[in-house]
Amino acid sequence: MSDEEGDGSLYVLSAVLLTPAQFPSILGDDYPEACSLLGVPPAADGYGLVLGQDEDGARWTVVVDDVALVATAIASWDCGMEYDLSPDERSIVVSLAGWPLALSVAAPGIPEPHDPEQGADGTGRVPLAPPSAETWGPVQRRMGADQIARQWSEWRERFASDGGGQPVAHPGLARVLAEARDYTTTPPPPGRVRSAFAGEGARTLRVDGPGWSLVARTDDIAFVLLDEGPSEVIPVPRDGGADGDGDAGMDLPGLLAALDEVAVRPV
Repeated sequence: MSDEEGDGSLYVLSAVLLTPAQFPSILGDDYPEACSLLGVPPAADGYGLVLGQDEDGARWTVVVDDVALVATAIASWDCGMEYDLSPDERSIVVSLAGWPLALSVAAPGIPEPHDPEQGADGTGRVPLAPPSAETWGPVQRRMGADQIARQWSEWRERFASDGGGQPVAHPGLARVLAEARDYTTTPPPPGRVRSAFAGEGARTLRVDGPGWSLVARTDDIAFVLLDEGPSEVIPVPRDGGADGDGDAGMDLPGLLAALDEVAVRPV
């Protein structure tokens, strides 16, 4: 796959969506924050991010406004079908040096992936790079929540084997649940609350806030991760209270239903 950028070819390796309902969580707690990191305005329809290499092997991230084209390519690849993702030059919003995500593939027949020199994209910015896995912070917290969402059955089984169902007491949990509840009455920035199909009439919720992430199924429990708790995953049972006594005004099923009402969903 390749795309002509005017001064050479882009050999496309991968692509992701950047929309209010679906964006790489490593880029931010919400859609506007993710757009800001890439230096583009938070357009309502979103963008596609096309990741590839030029003829010299340099890494490039091309932001395009043809979301439908990128979505079609991703869906085709997910089904094991070939799709030549070649965005029209008129759809290119900006080309940024580097990749914000780690890729384990490379274009054949050209030099190994490497970053172009700083400023090669005309922005003067340091090339984009995936986050370090060696330190715990907001990015790793969001990535952890994403992993739980992808591996829900495994995490749910782990919770059950640890004696799940008992109320959970944690010093940071009450704040998280209170801030999440505020989202149901005062809408947060787009993308802070996202809902995706989970099967059997349920939805998977991904909710982020200042220093915390929550992942849940509307028919089940929730898990919370905190910036101040490196690698710690806090389970929130459906009948448990934030203070450990089962009340504290905490109605998890009601909270999840209300969050689902205000969440953005993939089209």
